[in-house]
Amino acid sequence: MAVHIALHEVGAAFEGRVISLGHRDQDPPEFRGLNPEGKVPTLVIDGRPLTEVAGILYYLARRYPEAKLFPSGDIEAAAQVISWMSFIASTLHPARRHGQEHAQAVYRLADRRLGDRSWAAGGAYSIADIHLFRLFWRFRGSLGADPAVFPNLTAHHDRMMARPAVRKTFEAEAALGYDLPA
Repeated sequence: MAVHIALHEVGAAFEGRVISLGHRDQDPPEFRGLNPEGKVPTLVIDGRPLTEVAGILYYLARRYPEAKLFPSGDIEAAAQVISWMSFIASTLHPARRHGQEHAQAVYRLADRRLGDRSWAAGGAYSIADIHLFRLFWRFRGSLGADPAVFPNLTAHHDRMMARPAVRKTFEAEAALGYDLPA
């Protein structure tokens, strides 16, 4: 979903392929030919696969600088985006695997880290916001994400839901029958 949102944000023409997360044994052979690991998402650029959300989001942000999804000319702002992307991938994403209590603690940490800023890395919307939103959206139901416990992440979620690219992505994925794993 994060890559789908970013593709809409940058206005790139793309052709999506549905991969059922609940039925990975049914992956099309051409997908496994491009990506033997079966990683999702996979972005194919001139016949070459690129995997990992952070890498794909970075690629799209740099390939389409006019979308302003990655800071240009401000090394500290760029480092903040990379810091958030690393935190999201290494800490937030695997949190649920370590149990509900650990996941709650990690998301409380993310809530404090976000603070009352509108966007994760400070003043400007970036790929870090897309990545953060996708994980909080996905896991908030299983976390029991009471808005009082996660006020900053909830406010961020609501700001993200107001973005046209996010709404367009939700509509497109609903039309495809987006199938989340149990």
